[in-house]
Amino acid sequence: MKSLSLYVDRDSFVHNIDPISKIWFIIFSIAVPVILPTIPVSFVCMMITLSLLLLAKVFKQAIPVYGFIFLILSTVIIIQGLFNEGNETPLYHIGPLIFYREGFLYGLLISLRVINITGAFMLLVLTTKPSDLVEALVRKGLSPRLGYVLHSVFQIIPQMASAMRTIMDAQRSRGMETEGNLIVRIKAFLPLIAPVVFHSLINTKERALALEVRGFQSSGKKTFLNEEKKSPYSWPIQWGLICIIVAAIGWRMIA
Repeated sequence: MKSLSLYVDRDSFVHNIDPISKIWFIIFSIAVPVILPTIPVSFVCMMITLSLLLLAKVFKQAIPVYGFIFLILSTVIIIQGLFNEGNETPLYHIGPLIFYREGFLYGLLISLRVINITGAFMLLVLTTKPSDLVEALVRKGLSPRLGYVLHSVFQIIPQMASAMRTIMDAQRSRGMETEGNLIVRIKAFLPLIAPVVFHSLINTKERALALEVRGFQSSGKKTFLNEEKKSPYSWPIQWGLICIIVAAIGWRMIA
């Protein structure tokens, strides 16, 4: 049975890194480009993230997300290049419109940051099992209730997609047309809404009953079925990222 998560099972160095180290990498990916707001720094961070996606052999799975992101970021660059309040140096003319250098560079900086942050989150989601991530956070002190909510967030999209496919197959078996032009697809989509909503409600009720039976509300000390997974690279990676963030803060203060 296919796992209802975005996790991609691969044999790579990145997959063997513990979830907490990957969370620190997300913090690094967000903090350093903000602390040092220059295009070279953002570009280097972005290349590190993309290299890790390639190393983890999950870059192909991240392409659809990047395709959507690039569509949005292209509009950001265009709008900033045309209408940024700091625009002074024209790059070229598009009819009556003038595209400026300052706005283009600002839009490019924002785009590099977004690509970098998106890649860091994709690295975590695609190379970490949701159960391992939640368990690692709970071991660090996160409330089990919040852990369950987080685990549900990771699974909601794959579960909805799986339910949608199942319901569409059932509707096709009854003779409903689900493929064709836009009007046909819209007509096929509307009858799917109610079954998907009811499926989600039933699934939520079943989860609540399962958690109650397993003593989820118990105030006693929780135990774990699996032993804690530790990587020999965890501490060097985490402290290395922390040191880079601190060094970036120091550089910004003296610059």
